[in-house]
Amino acid sequence: MKGLGTLINVGTVLVGGILGLLFGKKIKDRMKETVTCVVGVAVMMMATGGVIEKMMTVNGNAITSSGTLMMICSLAIGTFIGEIVNIDRWINIFGEWLKKKSKSQGDSQFVESFVMASCTFCIGAMTIVGAIEDGISGNYSILLAKSVLDGIMCCIMASTTGKGCVFSIIPIALIQGGITVIAMFAGSFMSEAALYNLSYVGNVLIFCVGLNLTFDKKIRVANMLPAIIAAAIWGAVAK
Repeated sequence: MKGLGTLINVGTVLVGGILGLLFGKKIKDRMKETVTCVVGVAVMMMATGGVIEKMMTVNGNAITSSGTLMMICSLAIGTFIGEIVNIDRWINIFGEWLKKKSKSQGDSQFVESFVMASCTFCIGAMTIVGAIEDGISGNYSILLAKSVLDGIMCCIMASTTGKGCVFSIIPIALIQGGITVIAMFAGSFMSEAALYNLSYVGNVLIFCVGLNLTFDKKIRVANMLPAIIAAAIWGAVAK
């Protein structure tokens, strides 16, 4: 069944979030703060591994780097566009609306948790490649692996930052499901080079999410999202 991967992903995030909320009430604030930092470090380490995998190449006894110009230009151009459009503002407005509708006005971390989880779960190669594979052949193995990781991550996030992260199932369903539907009708619409660049720059954005978690930074990762589009276009047109 095509689209099953996204349904499983939504389900694991929902279950993980609920479990996190149930157990989170028993965790002291001091422990929550420490766990949040640890999660941030884990996110940064995973993102760093993804970036190094794309950036570094072993040629004999030498290690060479590639794609740095693409990364810098994509991040600069994409973030510039994102700041003009102010994607972060619109996502926060949506988060505030969800906060009101879910009667969570007393949760000061709701919007921040929602935005952070949405960026973490919707950026990256597994989202794009997995959704395309699901749409073309119905093979949801990549999304199944992603679902397990997202469910665990949402459980930890919910226990430390509150229920806002659970509502990330909405952008997961819209973005991941949308890519699956497009792939069903358009086939593999992205070249290998485009997917490669998307994964490269996407991991940089995920690293920024980890920075926000660990050091309480306020990097507007949502405004950096056009960078992955710029990277994919670069890969599509570059010879």
